[in-house]
Amino acid sequence: MTKFPARTLNPALVPLERPRRLRTTAAMRRMVAETRVHPSQFILPVFVVEGIDEACEISTLPGQYQHTTESIKKLAEQAAEAGIGGIDLFGVPTRKDEIGSEAWNPEGILNRGIAAVREAVGDDLVICADTCLDEFTDHGHCGALTPDGRVDNDATLPLYAEMAVSQARSGAQMVSPSGMMDGQIAVIRDALDSEGFTDVSILAYSAKYASAFFGPFRGAVNSSLKGDRKTYQQDPANRREGMRETLLDLAEGADLVMVKPASHYLDVLSDVAEISPVPVAAYQVSGEYAMLEAAAANGWIDRRRCITESLTSIARAGADVILSYFSIEAAGWFRD
Repeated sequence: MTKFPARTLNPALVPLERPRRLRTTAAMRRMVAETRVHPSQFILPVFVVEGIDEACEISTLPGQYQHTTESIKKLAEQAAEAGIGGIDLFGVPTRKDEIGSEAWNPEGILNRGIAAVREAVGDDLVICADTCLDEFTDHGHCGALTPDGRVDNDATLPLYAEMAVSQARSGAQMVSPSGMMDGQIAVIRDALDSEGFTDVSILAYSAKYASAFFGPFRGAVNSSLKGDRKTYQQDPANRREGMRETLLDLAEGADLVMVKPASHYLDVLSDVAEISPVPVAAYQVSGEYAMLEAAAANGWIDRRRCITESLTSIARAGADVILSYFSIEAAGWFRD
């Protein structure tokens, strides 16, 4: 046995406060935890794809799949059984054009996916739909283009309104405009209300950055993007701008606001959570998911602990709602 030195602690230096008392046992740590993550806080992003006969694993997102309208029903049922809060659908059509007209086609893949999920789970999940044109345009941008190739903000707004209304008709309880067009929340709210969908909520992608962490997502949606989105998504160097965008969306009637990505923008998330009178969401994006999976596959990290720590950090920074590809699996961990 190692002998301790004879030196005794100076009575004047005996700690008056001992924070370690609240870490002594697992039960103690659970009782005093400042941040608690619950399965109902999670939204699972999913992809429903036209022209496939069965669910296909996404090479850039191991463990995630492109789904048919049938397999998406089964996934939605699993999500409801896991007790998560919602599901967010992205549609991938076979036909694309310059304005993304399949986005508001009642028989388009996204609207059929919404209807299929509604049929499978009813109100047991919040059914959210991505309200953006990037998956539907042949150029891969989030809106209509001007003749010289720039994204035309004001020409895009009526297209978003049409898309949101079609999603509500298909059964979406929440629409989520993610294109970062100025004025999009006000136009969509007006369109929904005019068509009688006053109860359909809007999850605003308020502070969405032009992030390299979106990379694996583009494989999931068969992206046709030419160029980049830096003229409408935010510069990663800007923090105050995230607040400005959020305040504008709140003034236009957003029911929830979002910061995307999550993990590398926790400062922005904290800023938004501090001032927001509505629930705040954060999206743990494809690159964040893929990095954790890759590191775990190589044996470099403890997979479960790192995933739960990453999700807890997002909640700790102020997120009330977390969009994550880990949602179903993590729900069981947090419930346990």
